[in-house]
Amino acid sequence: MDDNKKNVPEEGQLSFLNRYSFFTFISVSIFLSLVLVSISMAMYNSSGAAQLDLSRPGYVSVRSQADANDKSLKTFSGSGNLTQEDIDYFQEIYTKQTEKVTFIEAFSGDPLSPASLGVEPLTK
Repeated sequence: MDDNKKNVPEEGQLSFLNRYSFFTFISVSIFLSLVLVSISMAMYNSSGAAQLDLSRPGYVSVRSQADANDKSLKTFSGSGNLTQEDIDYFQEIYTKQTEKVTFIEAFSGDPLSPASLGVEPLTK
């Protein structure tokens, strides 16, 4: 007769994980998300991206110096029709940029210099 009974533990014999499975799940999820956020913030700070982020409160005075309205570059609408004129314009600026990039010798002395990258130095 006892052989037909399933091995179901009684209320007092439940393990800690079985008794508090939802609480354990929530705790592990929160801990894991804190670890992942800590790793991503460490990468954000160590990569130098934090120094480029103008939305930080310490850079309020510098924000006005950033040129958000560069008239030399035509932007494309995220919605609407794409015309042949837009495609031709994109091909033109793309070709100019690829010529600049392929002209630079990657294994030269300073491939990341402002001149090699085509970046104008900031003047005050």
